[in-house]
Amino acid sequence: MKWMEQTLKITNVLSDPTRFNIYQFVTKRHGEVTVQEIADSFNIHPNVARLHLSKLEDVNMLISETKKTGKGGRPSRLYKLSDDVIELHFPARDYKLLASIAIQTMMSLGNVGEKALFETGKKFGEELVKTQLPHQTTSPLELTFEQKLNVLKEASTMAGFYPEFNHNIDKTKIFFQIYNCPFKEIAARHNDIVCSTHFAFLKGMFTVLFTDVDLVEQENMMTGCNSCSYHAFIPLTSQ
Repeated sequence: MKWMEQTLKITNVLSDPTRFNIYQFVTKRHGEVTVQEIADSFNIHPNVARLHLSKLEDVNMLISETKKTGKGGRPSRLYKLSDDVIELHFPARDYKLLASIAIQTMMSLGNVGEKALFETGKKFGEELVKTQLPHQTTSPLELTFEQKLNVLKEASTMAGFYPEFNHNIDKTKIFFQIYNCPFKEIAARHNDIVCSTHFAFLKGMFTVLFTDVDLVEQENMMTGCNSCSYHAFIPLTSQ
């Protein structure tokens, strides 16, 4: 079975600790890396770094291209994350197919279906955040701002967003970017609905932690941007 063969190939590639850490390094980089950067970061020979990167490319976890550096000499090979969503399941669980069917079914119900879809996304975001709360938390609203931000980071990472969070000095605005969309295959066919559901999912995450938040989308990767970026405006009274 093809899915089993691919799963075994990926697990074999990631079984090497250095290779797994290299993959994690690239996911957090949100851009391209060179063989030399990997060699320097992991204190390994460039030939070894190239081998690890090639193994990751063989299973389509990374892709590469050759570019001129503008400094003369040989072009450099640059590696970055593949657009494919990597999934490991034993046995295979086709949640993407289920999600696609569910979205199309709800869309066929008109406004009522769309409203239910958005409510489902919001509820999912709420439940995901709750799984990341510190043990013995009596109320998420009582966490410090730093604790809340850490919960958002952990939940977003678990969701496969490859997130990056920042905030202003008075902690009334959170800037965050998502460099991967787990729903992008479905979003390519149902852009508006999926992105709106995704927005509801994110809003659900924030509303568990803050009593008042105004979430605004700045950029959307489905329109050609490198990431989906948002501003979350949070009054001091809701912290």
